[in-house]
Amino acid sequence: MRQVAREVDAADDLEQAGDRICAAAVELLGGHAEAGISYAQRGRGVENIGATSDSVRHGDALQVELGEGPCLDAAWNQEQVVASDLAHEQRWPRWGPTMVREYGITSMLCTQLFTTREQLGALNIYSTDRDAFDEEAQELARLLAVHAALTVAAAQQVQHLTIAIDRRTTIGKALGIIMVQHDLDDARAFAVLQRLSRHGNRKLYSIAEEVVRTRRLTGIDS
Repeated sequence: MRQVAREVDAADDLEQAGDRICAAAVELLGGHAEAGISYAQRGRGVENIGATSDSVRHGDALQVELGEGPCLDAAWNQEQVVASDLAHEQRWPRWGPTMVREYGITSMLCTQLFTTREQLGALNIYSTDRDAFDEEAQELARLLAVHAALTVAAAQQVQHLTIAIDRRTTIGKALGIIMVQHDLDDARAFAVLQRLSRHGNRKLYSIAEEVVRTRRLTGIDS
């Protein structure tokens, strides 16, 4: 687990970190296992931020399409969901038989990463063996889920910081264009952006982005 943590911390981005966590799950749990991490944000649907096979991606996508499955239950309702024999599983009458028939998946272990009003996630481990996940496997999955949740949180902080820096840079460029074209100092140029933002009921960044793209500013009264 220490090695897993070091490898995840060394990842360059969220997708690479997700892939490493999934690979670690397969290595640690064995049992003809495949793993994936499903992640959703409000209004953006569900995506995989790590997966070891196409069957994992298809299995996760099918749960969203059908509106049923262990990953959805783990993400929204339960800390961990175990299915030992999908061929005779009654909880997901459409999803379970499809996975057995099309992919030979007979066992599932899904562990919640986090659930908030805005986002949810689950570590999903598939196996072609029946009864593939004992109590030790379930505990290992919980530990891996902790690393996955921390990785997502850290990546989100970096992403938000990058977006903030990019937006400040864009606003700075827009101010420079306005200052040169309209012979204004920085304070008056910024006041122009603020006034247009209020009057047009638009975000200041949106107006700045338009100025940088078109190299002109409409509606200015200098």
